[in-house]
Amino acid sequence: MYLSPRHAEIVQMAKDNGRVLVDDLATHFNVTPQTIRKDLNDLCDQRLLSRIHGGALFPSGIENMEYEARRKIAAEEKEAIGRAAAKLIPDNASLFINIGTTTESVSKALLDHNGLMVITNNINVANRMRIYPSIEVVIAGGVVRGSDGGVVGEAAVDFIKQFKVDYAVIGASAIDHDGALLDFDFREVKVAQAIIANARHVILVSDQTKFERTAPVRIGHLSQVNTFITDRCDIPSVRKICQEAEVQLIETSLG
Repeated sequence: MYLSPRHAEIVQMAKDNGRVLVDDLATHFNVTPQTIRKDLNDLCDQRLLSRIHGGALFPSGIENMEYEARRKIAAEEKEAIGRAAAKLIPDNASLFINIGTTTESVSKALLDHNGLMVITNNINVANRMRIYPSIEVVIAGGVVRGSDGGVVGEAAVDFIKQFKVDYAVIGASAIDHDGALLDFDFREVKVAQAIIANARHVILVSDQTKFERTAPVRIGHLSQVNTFITDRCDIPSVRKICQEAEVQLIETSLG
């Protein structure tokens, strides 16, 4: 595949930094933002980069998959994880529920709870829970991502910062063996970081396939959560982090 010198340099910059931004590239190459946008669109068409608002990501490892397809991956495991998380959350609690197919499984398992206040940036979660009179649903404002119904951006971050809740339920697109929690969209990561900072007890929910994936944007570290619920964890370094950081590890496949 032939790449022009500028295209090749853009790809290398994205690989080195995880992402590139239109304005930075326009300054670096002394061209217009419109020219850079066309460059990025061309590179994304060739599947060398993944387009985001204001720039592009280097698609490290497996690219973020279509939401409906992700729902089907490890579906039974996600349901079990959802039930385990719901058991930790009592009636009359306040909680955040973040974007993700596994966090949606938690929302399903919470429908028999009473007196919950659920703050979410996930339209799918809000739509599911809103019809239950025993659950108060508060939804963040911001940019709605068409691919999955997630609400992202600075407005969503500012909204989340207004609250201090009992629990947060978060997911991740990938979990590195060094404990790094990773995602694809830096706008989503900003919201996740605000959620972690404004909850008394953080519950990370993720099936074991996330150990096999990678993503370019750091949410945080496993040591920042209180409870990690997965179907199975066969990664010694991850188990060690949980032990040393006093993170409660729950493996649903072990009963």
